Amino acid sequence: MNEAIEFLRQYGAIVLFAVVFVEQIGLPIPAIPVLVAAGVLAGTGSMNLWVALGVTVSAALAADWIWFELGRRRGRRVLDWLCRIALEPDSCVRRTETFFHTHGPYSLVLAKFIPGLSTIAPPLAGIVGLGAPLFLLYDGLGAVLWAGSSVWVGYIFSDQLEQAFAFSGHLAPIATIGVLAALAGYVLYKARYRHRQLRSVPRIRIEELLEKLKTEQAPLLIDVRSAAPAEAETVIPGALRMSLDDLTRRHHELPRHGDLVLYCGCPDDVASAQGTLFLRERGFTRVWPLAGGIEAWHRYKEAVGYQNDTARPAIVLEQLA
Repeated sequence: MNEAIEFLRQYGAIVLFAVVFVEQIGLPIPAIPVLVAAGVLAGTGSMNLWVALGVTVSAALAADWIWFELGRRRGRRVLDWLCRIALEPDSCVRRTETFFHTHGPYSLVLAKFIPGLSTIAPPLAGIVGLGAPLFLLYDGLGAVLWAGSSVWVGYIFSDQLEQAFAFSGHLAPIATIGVLAALAGYVLYKARYRHRQLRSVPRIRIEELLEKLKTEQAPLLIDVRSAAPAEAETVIPGALRMSLDDLTRRHHELPRHGDLVLYCGCPDDVASAQGTLFLRERGFTRVWPLAGGIEAWHRYKEAVGYQNDTARPAIVLEQLA
C-alpha cells in the first residue's frame, strides 16, 4: 500500500485509470488497494477527491462497455471464453447466468462486489439484448458505488491509514511473499485437481448417442444448462431440462437402471461432467456426459441432416411425470 500511495502521488489520475481499466477488463490486478490509496491522497490534499472518483468510474465504464459490445456482437462465445480461464468454469457459467437472469439489469449494480460476476455481467447484458441506455444507467450506478466505497474508506481514515502503512512497511515484503506463495499453490492445486477429475469422466460421443436413441431402451437426455439460457436456445428434442441445482434436489426422480446422458453448453462439458460425478456418487452407474454438449448436436445435425425421432424420449418423460 505504501508503494501504491507513492506511485499515485507521482503519476496521479493516469495510473488510477490504467489500474482500474486493466482490472475491469479481466486481468488479475487488484484495484481496491489503489482506490484506497487514492482516497488517502485525497484526504491529505494530494489528490482531488472528485477527480479520483470520476477517473475510477470512467475507467470501469470503459472496460465494461467493451465487454458489453463483445457480448452483443459475439454472443455466448465471449462468455465461454471468459469461463475457460476461470478456476470454476461450471460455477462461472451456471451461477453467474442464473444470478443475472434472476435479477435482470439490477445485477449490474451489485456485479462489482461479487467475485466472478464483475467481468461476466457486461457481456451477459449484451448477450440478452439489454439496451445501451439501460446498461450505462445500471452499470454506471454500480461503478459509482464500487468506486465510492473504496475511495471513501481511504479518505475518511487517511490519517490512521498512513500511520498503519508506516508501521507495516517493514513486514509487508515478507507477508506479501507468503500470501502470494500460498495463493499460487492453491490455484495450481485446484486447477490440476479439477482438470484431472473432470477429464477422467468418460464421455459418450454424439454418434454413440444417436445409436442408443434407436434402441428400445433409449437413454434419458438431461439438459443441465441454467433455465433461462436453455429456454432461449434450441434443446435436443425430448430432453429433460434440469439444471445442476435442480439435479441435486431431484436426482431421486431419475431412473437408476436406465441410461442417462447429460449435456450442457459450457467449455469442456464441465457442467455435465460435474452432474455425472454427482449422480455416480449416489449410485447411478449408467450415466455419461455428452462430448461437445449442445454444440456437438448442432454440428452433427448440420453435417448429416439428422432428424431425431423423439417418441421414445418423450415416453420416458411421461413415465417420470
